Amino acid sequence: MFTGIITDVGTVKSVDKTGGDVRLGIQTAFDLSTVDIGASIACSGCCLTVIEKKEDMFFVDVSAESVSKTTIGSWVEGSRINLERALKVGDELGGHIVSGHVDGLAKLISVTSDGDSYRLKFDVPQDLAKFIAPKGSVALDGISLTVNEVVDDQGSNQFGVNIIPHTWDNTTLSDHCEGDAIHLEIDMLARYMARMLDVQSA
Repeated sequence: MFTGIITDVGTVKSVDKTGGDVRLGIQTAFDLSTVDIGASIACSGCCLTVIEKKEDMFFVDVSAESVSKTTIGSWVEGSRINLERALKVGDELGGHIVSGHVDGLAKLISVTSDGDSYRLKFDVPQDLAKFIAPKGSVALDGISLTVNEVVDDQGSNQFGVNIIPHTWDNTTLSDHCEGDAIHLEIDMLARYMARMLDVQSA
């Protein structure tokens, strides 16, 4: 489990592809002496397992299934990614409960300056739109964010978020351009509520 509070922006240093699988070497400022082999680290919202450590790098294997459902297949040497270590019991829960399982890809359709902040608008797959509500939570590339607005109009499923300067400067959101795909994880509570309602109406 994670909180969606990014604690480092790492850099992909190596990409080794075997069939559809990928092994990534990721450079980080984390103290890797405190990271166990087998530990989970959220890499731009994807929960991945540390299989090896070397100096300031850790290595993860990504299955072909995960590659097909995420943007990981487009990562190259030099790509910057948001990193968060797994939540420990007793840690401060500054964001919301994030599982590290990508539900789909949101498409960035606009970036607008708003004072020192930025307003970002995304298009979301229709099957995920029902889980996104104003003032609810989403994780975008692993970042816990509050939904400002939702637009469901004529087949368009869009939502907007406001990004404060700290988040803009300390995550990879500022790296993205209009048209980019970004990992989307819906709020876990919304997922279970929707399931309960589906069962009750069946």
